Amino acid sequence: MTSRLHIFAVALSLMATAVAGCASNHSADSADADHTLPDTLRVATLYSPTSYFLYRDQEMGYDYSLVSQWAEDMGMTLELTVAPSMPRMLELLDSGLVDVAAYEIPVTAEYRRQVIPCGPEYITTQVLVQPLKQGKAEITDETQLVGKDVYVEKDSKYDFRLNNLNDELGGGIKIHTVSRDTLITEDLISMVSDGTIPLTVVDSDIARINRKYYRDIDATVALSFPQKASWGVAPGNQWLADSINAWFEQENPRKRQAELLKRYFELGKTGDFASADVHRLDLSSGSVSPYDSIFRSVGADTGFDWRLLAAIGFVESGFNNHLVSWAGARGIMQIMPRSATAYGLELSRIEEPRANIATAARIVADLDRSLSRKVPDPAERIKFVLAAYNAGIAHIYDAIALAQKHGKDPTRWDANVEQALLWKANPDFYTDPVCKYGYFGGRHTVAYVHNVTTLTSRIRNRIKQ
Repeated sequence: MTSRLHIFAVALSLMATAVAGCASNHSADSADADHTLPDTLRVATLYSPTSYFLYRDQEMGYDYSLVSQWAEDMGMTLELTVAPSMPRMLELLDSGLVDVAAYEIPVTAEYRRQVIPCGPEYITTQVLVQPLKQGKAEITDETQLVGKDVYVEKDSKYDFRLNNLNDELGGGIKIHTVSRDTLITEDLISMVSDGTIPLTVVDSDIARINRKYYRDIDATVALSFPQKASWGVAPGNQWLADSINAWFEQENPRKRQAELLKRYFELGKTGDFASADVHRLDLSSGSVSPYDSIFRSVGADTGFDWRLLAAIGFVESGFNNHLVSWAGARGIMQIMPRSATAYGLELSRIEEPRANIATAARIVADLDRSLSRKVPDPAERIKFVLAAYNAGIAHIYDAIALAQKHGKDPTRWDANVEQALLWKANPDFYTDPVCKYGYFGGRHTVAYVHNVTTLTSRIRNRIKQ
């Protein structure tokens, strides 16, 4: 990454598909006889849980994946700029420094003066988040909010909408506001799930993502009119908007879009075992898994306690060597294909238990070496290593920098760097100049570190060597 705009250049350089020359499919070249698509497509986006983020040091996101696929299909090299804010992204578009803004730009009169909407259409509403009781939602209509306690972020659009709704209903909603400095939308959803607060309000797309994590909540009651959003190009580039729209009308892109919707909004972003009760693993036989001999052998080769490696294997996959995650991680230790390739593991062997576990141990060892300067204490460092294994080391570097800047101990995990990692879901923190790798939802990484360390202690107490 270079500068605060974090410019990434992803060399795709692929030949254009036959679709690009098919007039019946309204190809990009036929959209306007005086224009052709550029060799390099310059795209701006923002960090967010849906548009663009890094996971295990790999670029991901619904909008990023779609625009990457379009560039690939059209034979263009993608040059991505991650802007620090919506106004800055639109400035880049207006100045001609980028061609497309691949982000959810509201389709309103205000924004129509700045962009031509095109590409995927997003329709969101503000929705009530409530706990399911015996599998059912108690509130089915907004009028039932009278007399209820609802918690929202102070001075947010949710606060504004809830106060308007309260006026419309003649009063009676008990509105509680919380500081945006300490909590964000995802935190409030979690608090509804665990019973800390009774109700909150969020956007439907955020609720949809978090519904995968919290199966005990309901978010079906709409509290606002639908809001449309889409990508955008600069006024005067209608031909480019037409090219993008023509691509989305084709059968293969529509299928790809459906796959990505499922990947980013429906499939759980943690495995079935990542948040499981680690106390349920049966250790009564004196063994941890069918792969104990491999864990022992690999542990001896790398110098890491085999019981730690086994704990990682359980929390990652439940020892399922055929598990494939939403992000494409595979095998017992959930290794990303890119990591496998980097460590010389052929993708055809990525699910083989010994190869998978041995590669994971090498990754752990390299993370340990990389973090040794920042976290000198080996016992404390293992928590950082686990967090980096789960989230990617880039986000852990960010969390260390944030912890140091804001008065936390950058060499301690619990309540220090752990807290700073959680801050990376808050725009006030992930746009901080010391934070180089943007948005990250750290709640599950924090739980992951806790679960692996807890299970490792259990195994050590039961199995002494």
